[in-house]
Amino acid sequence: MIIKINNIDFRGSLVDGPGLRTVVYMQGCNIRCDECHNKKTLPIEGGESIDVLELVSILVKNINNKKITLSGGEPTLQMNALYQMLERLVTYKFNICLYTGCEFDEIPIKLLHYLNYIKVGPFKKELKCLDQAYIGSTNQRFIKLN
Repeated sequence: MIIKINNIDFRGSLVDGPGLRTVVYMQGCNIRCDECHNKKTLPIEGGESIDVLELVSILVKNINNKKITLSGGEPTLQMNALYQMLERLVTYKFNICLYTGCEFDEIPIKLLHYLNYIKVGPFKKELKCLDQAYIGSTNQRFIKLN
């Protein structure tokens, strides 16, 4: 199965979930938040098409601490490929965080079972905040799942 990604930040991020995390930026977004911080991920036509199993292999070989955040774009736009990737990553005991502009009640329960953390809600510039970890606006929620 093919998945569209924009890039992978192997340098690590401290602002995309707890700990130093590798971030996979998925390609394509249908939410289009005002002041999107990652505009190059918006069009589904951009980015790179890669086989999910190849992507998992790259991640397993290059992420020693097994902490990963899937961001975007909007990762849930590629739900079937996302499920396949998550199924493989959990077998390697990855700590997985998902950033989505969807609301919590829009997320399938099946998806939540693969995740350790989830950030939900679209960014709203009129609710922008700088004093809460892992979110950009006060309508968003960062949730520890398991």
